[in-house]
Amino acid sequence: MKSTNRREFLKTSAAAAGAAAVAAPAIAQDARSPNDQVRVALLGLGGRMRSHVAALAEMANENVKIVAVCDCDQKKLANANKLYKPHLEGLKLAVYDDMHELFEDKSIDAVTNGLGDRWHALSTIWACHAGKHSYVEKPGTHNLFEGRKLVAAARKYRCMAQHGTQNRSSPNIMEGIQKLHEGNVGELYMARGIDYKLRGNLGKVTPGKVPDGLDWDKWLGPKAMRPYSQFSHRRWYWLLDLSSGCFANQAVHELDILRWGLGLDKHPVFVNATGGKYVHEDARTCPTHVAITYQFEGNKPMVTYEHRSWYTNSEAGFREQYPFVQPGYPVGTIFFGTKGYQIFPDYSSYYSFFGAKCEPGPFKKDESHHMADLPHFQNWVKAIRARDHKLLSADIEEGHKSMAMCLLARTSYQVGRPIRFDPATEKVLGDEEADRMLNQPEYRKPYVVPEEV
Repeated sequence: MKSTNRREFLKTSAAAAGAAAVAAPAIAQDARSPNDQVRVALLGLGGRMRSHVAALAEMANENVKIVAVCDCDQKKLANANKLYKPHLEGLKLAVYDDMHELFEDKSIDAVTNGLGDRWHALSTIWACHAGKHSYVEKPGTHNLFEGRKLVAAARKYRCMAQHGTQNRSSPNIMEGIQKLHEGNVGELYMARGIDYKLRGNLGKVTPGKVPDGLDWDKWLGPKAMRPYSQFSHRRWYWLLDLSSGCFANQAVHELDILRWGLGLDKHPVFVNATGGKYVHEDARTCPTHVAITYQFEGNKPMVTYEHRSWYTNSEAGFREQYPFVQPGYPVGTIFFGTKGYQIFPDYSSYYSFFGAKCEPGPFKKDESHHMADLPHFQNWVKAIRARDHKLLSADIEEGHKSMAMCLLARTSYQVGRPIRFDPATEKVLGDEEADRMLNQPEYRKPYVVPEEV
């Protein structure tokens, strides 16, 4: 494998961006035939990538082909066939340990991005510079600044950037949302999301030797250099400087459904997140429990969200009557209307109830609790071929709006006070510390999200 010099790449990135329309793959230039092959690379060979690979492999008969893999861990690259068995067997794959080389490969049309949260925005912006379409796993961003830049890059280079909130492509969830919009449970005045997932003690940070084959500098990317530890490497989901933890991991799915069902196209004006680490003495920096309140212009609707990670009761029949994809965890959304309420307890079902006796109403369920990975990837490829981001079920702009709810809540918790927010300017009002966290993030050179994309 070649090793591209990152500094040389960055020196030429502006010129490369300007020439993107010339350098981009043929399919990226204009609307193409629905039969044109879409050649996809896998970026970041983690656990979530299994679902990406399975969906893309199932689309082989739709002329979609996996053609390359990229990761900064040599062991993952060497074992890609085993990691995603049997879907990569028999495929002749290009192998990269530097994403810049991957982006320079003009035979690749699109990238599915399974990197960690810290990398999602910057790597997708770089992919746009090279004319690559992107399916970027959630949570798509770590601050508001990079969310705006990501949307701008997708528009400027006419790239189809699909956010990994796959409920947007779930037929049953789509039907349930349509029911809400038709007034199934009356006028909506309140909605609530929950994710109660049992998490034990995660342990402590113990610095150690970087595993053979892992490029720790590339793995950290935009984030500050630190000594290697198993905790940072394997449990980064619970470190708020590397991710948004419980504020976005499951929450972005549920908050996205809340926004969608309520028809909220603008950011909240007030956010308050209260909670803490209550049951474990470990190295996580995200709370074990948090309750979030959102207020929108006009003070309607009322929106709340709650995360718990230890023993708890359920709500609205979640878990016992209406199990989640992960059995035993009460997770979902509840919409309250003037005629009753409607719930979404997983990624493929909805149920409605009317009146004081909660009489059952319209519903649709999927006993297998399928996640909508396949239709979400099919929707992405359809938009790629049509060259029309308006066809995307979860265009990155929608992802940015849903992530804003996560990021505002995380920041409120981090600064320890409510946040007042201007939806039009995306600025925090009267709180320089909070605004700096969201709009003036620090990046480690050379992994910097540019002001001009």
